[in-house]
Amino acid sequence: MMTDAEMIDCPESGRQLERLRAIMHRLRAPGGCPWDAEQTHESLVSNLIEEAYEAVDAIRSGDQTHLCEELGDVLLQVVFHAELAEEAGRFNLDDIARGISDKLVRRHPHVFGSSVADGPDAVLTQWDAIKRAEKGEVGEKPFLHGVGKGLPALPRAAKLQKKAAKVGFDWPQETGVIAKIREELQELEAAVDAQDIEAVSEELGDLMFSAVNLARFRGADPEVLMARANAKFEDRFHAMERLLAAKGLSLADATADQMEEAWDEAKRAEK
Repeated sequence: MMTDAEMIDCPESGRQLERLRAIMHRLRAPGGCPWDAEQTHESLVSNLIEEAYEAVDAIRSGDQTHLCEELGDVLLQVVFHAELAEEAGRFNLDDIARGISDKLVRRHPHVFGSSVADGPDAVLTQWDAIKRAEKGEVGEKPFLHGVGKGLPALPRAAKLQKKAAKVGFDWPQETGVIAKIREELQELEAAVDAQDIEAVSEELGDLMFSAVNLARFRGADPEVLMARANAKFEDRFHAMERLLAAKGLSLADATADQMEEAWDEAKRAEK
C-alpha cells in the first residue's frame, strides 16, 4: 500500500481520487498549509456554494474544459469536508460514497429490483415515495416538509410547485397560470396605488411565484431563464455603453434619454 507521499506523485490514471485524498490529508497535516489547516465545515460553506455555481456557469457556457476544471473544484469541496469529518472521527469519504451508492440502489428498484417504472415521471414519483418512507414522513409530516430546503428562493419555488402538482394541486391548463399572473399583477398595481409598502412586497413576491409557476408549466427551469435574462441585460448594457462611447459620452455624462436611445439601438441591432 502506497504512503501519502508516494500517492501524491502517483501517475496511475485509475488512482487519482486516492491521490486527491492524500493531497488533502497532507495539506491539513502538521507542516502543511496554514490556510487549509484552519478551515472548518462552517468556514467552507461559501466556497461550496460558489464552486457549485461556477460549475453551473461552465455547463451553461458549453465549455467542456472549463466544466472539467469546475467539477474538480466541487469535488475538492467534498473531499475537504470528508477530511474534516474523518479527523473528528465522524465519517470519511468512503462512508459518503457508500451512503450515496446504497441510496441509489434503494431508490432505483426498477433497475436493481423487481419494481416497474414506465417513464421519467413514474421514476420520480417512486423516488419520492421511497424517500418519504425512508424518512418516516408518510402520514406524519406535511407533504411539502423539507422540499428544497437550502436552495435559493427561485429554484425552491419551482420545486415546491412541482411537488404540489404530483398530488393534483395544479392548473389543468396554461391559461389558468397566465390568468393568475394577470390577477397578481392587478393586485400589485392596487398595492402600489395605495402606497401600501408591505402589500407591495407581498404582491410582488406572489407575482414572481406565479411567473415561476408558468416556467415550470412550460417545462423550463426558472433559474436558467433568469440566467439568460441576466446575460441578455448585461450584453445589451455593454452594447449601449459602447454606442454612447462612440458618441463621446460616458455613462456618467449621458442623460436618461440618451441611454434609452442607445438601449433601443442596441436592442434593434440584436435583431
